[in-house]
Amino acid sequence: MNQIKEDTFLRRKLNRIIFTFNEDRDFSLFLAVGFFAGIGSGINSSVFNNYLNDVYHLTETARGIVEFPREMPGALLIVVFFLFSFLGDIRLASISMFLASLGMMGLGLFSPTFITMLFWMVVVNLGIHIYMPLSSGIGMNLSDKEQYGVRLGRYNAYSLSATIFGYLIVWLGFKYLGVTYSIAFTIAAVCYSLAGFVFLFLKPKHYVKRKISFVIKKKYMLFYVLSIVNGARKQIFLTFAPWVLIKVYHLGTPTFALLGFIIAFVSIATRTIVGRAIDRLGERVVLSVEAVVLIVLCMGYAFSSLIFPVSIAVIITAACFIMDNSLNAVEMARSTYVKKISDDPDEVIPTLSTGTSFDHVVSMTIPFFGGLIWTAFSFRAVFIIASFIAVINLFLSFKIKTTKSVE
Repeated sequence: MNQIKEDTFLRRKLNRIIFTFNEDRDFSLFLAVGFFAGIGSGINSSVFNNYLNDVYHLTETARGIVEFPREMPGALLIVVFFLFSFLGDIRLASISMFLASLGMMGLGLFSPTFITMLFWMVVVNLGIHIYMPLSSGIGMNLSDKEQYGVRLGRYNAYSLSATIFGYLIVWLGFKYLGVTYSIAFTIAAVCYSLAGFVFLFLKPKHYVKRKISFVIKKKYMLFYVLSIVNGARKQIFLTFAPWVLIKVYHLGTPTFALLGFIIAFVSIATRTIVGRAIDRLGERVVLSVEAVVLIVLCMGYAFSSLIFPVSIAVIITAACFIMDNSLNAVEMARSTYVKKISDDPDEVIPTLSTGTSFDHVVSMTIPFFGGLIWTAFSFRAVFIIASFIAVINLFLSFKIKTTKSVE
């Protein structure tokens, strides 16, 4: 009898070790995905705005208009997940990386006209936007509830560290090696393809196919409103912050790569800090602090050139750009908030994708009006409006329940 009990105990212990190994194996592969996707993202983010300016010579109004097709895939996520949720999270994530790769290849090699560039830009962003809610959901599926923040923080820090290679490729390539936009986009395409292939080695049995494709429920209403407000504020920064540095201060592609290099190093720390803060302090504190910091950054963008000489103003504006991009990690707090208030695990990724769709409905329209406001008044007016949106974000963040209350 004792022998049987001992054998049963050893068998359970062995099964637990094997399960833990498989979980760590899958999470390690997930980190590899973050590495390859991070390089592609680093290249894309550091060259795209200069690419639009140098190749197509867009005005402020035209730059705002470009955001409509660029953000349209995010608004269509509800439809995408409704049609393709039967594939499961892993397969859909793999497809998203291959789409991003295809779009990058198109931008690099098959964009002889502005219209063809817009088409490939939409393909790139379709892949990237599909992956947005999937990455958080997959990361949390590989984590215990008490470690959501830490594990997502680890993935994001690891992914962001890989963008250093992307920024380094751009900086060295454009400054010293004669790399062109076509070559840069092609390298990014290869990296996204590698990320898609790595996903094929994750075991789908960990991720059951979801019956729910999108979710609209009253208990998630605060998350939806936060997504909409965050989308409005975020898109102003994404569209017009780099445009200020390009049009007002005349910064080139190598300088943006250098700024991205700094952002990557800063964000490795901030993403880890944010992940731990989510677990220890809760989502309300993290999102409230973010809102306060964003108000300060808006003031920096708007008024630094009025208060300081150009040589100092450009440094302050660049510092705002670095801090602004380093705060992207706070997106984790909105994801973990949904995970904690959800009663059904199958609702998490559909809810995140629904929130992303709401976010991007706003993102499609805000840049158009922002471009008109810039043209009619100045770039300062755009960031003053963004500061008011950040104040609304702060008010909404106060309404988030604490972790203890949710549990």
